[in-house]
Amino acid sequence: MTIDEYILAQDEAVQPVLREVCETIRASVGEAEERMSWQMPTWRRRYNLIHFAAQKKHVGIYPGPEAVEAFLPELDAKGYRHSKGAIQMPYGKVDLKLLGRIAAWCGTHTE
Repeated sequence: MTIDEYILAQDEAVQPVLREVCETIRASVGEAEERMSWQMPTWRRRYNLIHFAAQKKHVGIYPGPEAVEAFLPELDAKGYRHSKGAIQMPYGKVDLKLLGRIAAWCGTHTE
């Protein structure tokens, strides 16, 4: 399965936001390989940089624990639930600018 096929397999109502999430990550991580890993869209450069997954009420963003720690004040200010290495961005409240900065951070701080 490709990333585009993954998005098309999700509920039609959330496909537009998943495309935006995908394009934001794609534009932010630079030259990274795109693949499916752990059944999630993944960007990789020697190892996994960031993943996302469609959930029932949110997009799960998986940038790793260091990225979550680096953006913790902003995540808390937005009211996003998070845990070690994971961020929940509710549909309708996805902050693409913040997501782009997180993805770019992953592309430069995980080498």
